[in-house]
Amino acid sequence: MTRVALIACVVLACGPKAGPGAFAPVPAGSPYDVVIEGGRIVDGTGNAWFYGDVAITGDRIARIAPPGTLREARTRERVDARGLVVAPGFIDIQAHSRDALLIGDGRVVGKVTQGVTTEIMGEGWTNAPVNDHVLQAADPSDPSDTAHAGEFRGNHGFDAWLRAMERHGMSVNAGSFLGAATIRIYAKGMAAGAPTAAELDTMRAVTRRAMADGAFGVASALIYPPGNFATTEELVEIAKVMAPDGGVYITHMRSEADQFLEAIDEAIRIGHEGGVPVEIYHLKAAGRRNWPKAAAAIAKIDSARARGLDVQADMYPYVAGGTSLTACLPPWVSADGKLFDNLRDSSTRARIKAEVLSERTDWENLCSLATPEGVLVLGLRKPEDSLWAGKRLSEIAAVMHKPWPDAAIDLILTEQSGIGTIFFLMSEDNVALQLRQPWIKIGTDAGGYDPDSAHGLTHPRSYGTYPRILGRYVREQRVIGLEDAVRKMSGAVATRLSIRDRGVLAQGYYADVVVFDPATIIDRATFEQPHQLSTGVRYVFVNGVAVVSNGRHTGAKPGRIVRGPGYRRP
Repeated sequence: MTRVALIACVVLACGPKAGPGAFAPVPAGSPYDVVIEGGRIVDGTGNAWFYGDVAITGDRIARIAPPGTLREARTRERVDARGLVVAPGFIDIQAHSRDALLIGDGRVVGKVTQGVTTEIMGEGWTNAPVNDHVLQAADPSDPSDTAHAGEFRGNHGFDAWLRAMERHGMSVNAGSFLGAATIRIYAKGMAAGAPTAAELDTMRAVTRRAMADGAFGVASALIYPPGNFATTEELVEIAKVMAPDGGVYITHMRSEADQFLEAIDEAIRIGHEGGVPVEIYHLKAAGRRNWPKAAAAIAKIDSARARGLDVQADMYPYVAGGTSLTACLPPWVSADGKLFDNLRDSSTRARIKAEVLSERTDWENLCSLATPEGVLVLGLRKPEDSLWAGKRLSEIAAVMHKPWPDAAIDLILTEQSGIGTIFFLMSEDNVALQLRQPWIKIGTDAGGYDPDSAHGLTHPRSYGTYPRILGRYVREQRVIGLEDAVRKMSGAVATRLSIRDRGVLAQGYYADVVVFDPATIIDRATFEQPHQLSTGVRYVFVNGVAVVSNGRHTGAKPGRIVRGPGYRRP
């Protein structure tokens, strides 16, 4: 019996087949390692579901056959999937599991129990490549920013980072874009302003090397410093460099609110002039006054596509986003690494408050857009600040007897770091509208956690994104069909990123497979109690190895690195 079968038997006390969902071992010497029998197959292409059997040998799908065909086949393990859906594992196009995969235990329990089998990282910042500028800008309170940093220097630092995660051991596959902020910091540090010719040449070189190391493209985050110091022109030049290697420009745009439509125009321009496809992270119209722009944004993307420009987007199914409380401050406050110095200076602080309270700004003023009542403070590290965790900014300001900008600034100064914060910004109607678009894909914008060891609060999307769509928007509200939902979570992402042999259930493809109950799958995580696993996912296989069995993590870590189409082995 294989190690995976032994683990499964410990969890399930397995013996004779016990009905739908049972995981029964059979004698060794078999042609297949696993047979998933009698399930409703949703193959990730968008094709209509059909009943069938799936056989796995090693790390690949060996056969997809009509139901019952493999009933007598010899196999080491057999999953009775009657009444269940068998689908390709979900590929999270916007993951933030750098900590878990580099220095944590690598299991990302909250992700794999949703059905996630591949994490794609890189929004804005990546752990590599590293030079002195990058080390100086690293957050000393974030161990993943500095862990192994010395190993990630040199021409193949990006490759070294990917290999370090795989060597550390992980339950999911993982890959990454190259962070645009990392490119800029590498060349220019935290300074504002356009790059010099020499700095731009450095940016080009960094991008070219990372693409050869397997980056999927470049990912920008244009509301955070130093990312928002980048000019459109420098992003175009970076895009030109990655174009020959099949890179994608993916972006957290410069605005998702008052300049939402203009930001889409900028993203389209970068893709058009740079000669690369454009992917928009977590498409949304943020702030009540901007909700009517959602339809216009969809029309703008459709119009660009009609002109032959490859523009697409992804999203998560929540009406609130999450980022740092420092996003409530003007970007210039963080220039040259002087955030805390600027907040302490009384005259500068007065200028900051005046700008924060302005009705309209030329930067993304998230606190104003959400209003203090819509700002939920989560990630506080200092014991003396713990009483504020899970409180709205309006409540905190009232108890402190301070205007809300002062309360926010004082919290940031006390913590001496960014503070994880939830901003309630979006419309439920727009969530449904966006889900229906054929070019939408699904991403969590979250890292993976283990609820047994997690502390503090986080966004519930870390635990519930995919089951929420399958339970709430497919089964309950019927916003989209099952086949389209699965496609948006798997095959569409693999196609977008040119990930070979994954994202679809097909013979010869890697055996990344999720088996779930369509009648019970649902998210349980809430904003108040986020560390709750979703339900309904029975089995998850990564490269043919069970990482979830009967809804529980097996402890297995068979994940591998996935790379972009420009990869050239060092």
